Amino acid sequence: MKSKTTIIILLMIISSALCACQHIDSLAQAAKNNDLLDPGTADMISLSARAFGAAAENITPDQEYYIGRAVAANILNNYKIWDGDKKLTNYLNLICAAIVLNSPQPTIYNGYYVVILDTDEINAFATSGGHIFVTRGILNAAKTEDALAGVIAHEVAHIQLRHGIKAIKTNRMTQALMETAQAGIGNAMGLSQNELSDIMDESVSEIMHTMVNSGYSKEQEYEADVAAMYFMAYAGYKPSGLIDMLNELNKIHVSGRFSRTHPEPKQRIFFAELAIKRFNIADTSKDRQERFNELVKMGAITR
Repeated sequence: MKSKTTIIILLMIISSALCACQHIDSLAQAAKNNDLLDPGTADMISLSARAFGAAAENITPDQEYYIGRAVAANILNNYKIWDGDKKLTNYLNLICAAIVLNSPQPTIYNGYYVVILDTDEINAFATSGGHIFVTRGILNAAKTEDALAGVIAHEVAHIQLRHGIKAIKTNRMTQALMETAQAGIGNAMGLSQNELSDIMDESVSEIMHTMVNSGYSKEQEYEADVAAMYFMAYAGYKPSGLIDMLNELNKIHVSGRFSRTHPEPKQRIFFAELAIKRFNIADTSKDRQERFNELVKMGAITR
């Protein structure tokens, strides 16, 4: 009888927890205190309600920043920042500033910042906190400033489309379901609620690992490409600069972490070329290319 009661209660939690998690938690504890539910079942219900509540919480801008900072720390556990030429870092941040000033969200909690990672690996990352990481490898693959703008605009798009936050919310919901299931297992095994909470805390580092190493969905990558082209057009860059960059990556046959976290360049080129038909802007790249060529001559960008 108790098992049937537990199943019914859990189904009620799943259907209503998103709007009444705190209320369910309180009811479960009251039921336990009045001997209407045994302590193990009541604690299982409370744990489930709290988990779904956390999954449903809105993430505030300052929380986005601190989550992003944690992801940035994760990235910097694997890479060192390259600061061999501050002029190049400043140059990338000026490109970023031009893009974000002409985007729907020019300001975020602690601003946008671009840094260079000291690796020949071809890749770029962005966190919800506005941290944008580009590798020396991807910088050296670019042939124009507009191609570099395409890389940065793509990462800005991930931030503004809140792809990282959406991944966390998805993981939170998955974690909530896992907690519900494991709470039932824990109840059967005689584990306490605190012991179960300790087990769940260990999953936080796995979520960060997934965000950095698994990448976004193909649909989100295509969405970021199209948004990036809009940002570029509004900032005066050629949206085709992104396609130029993707063509370079296709020539290189890029592999490694980039290929694990991004769709094939050919696939992205296909969808980007469909979107490029929406834009018709004047080519003003001559002055920009002179700046870019100067950095190549100085050795900041190698060939």
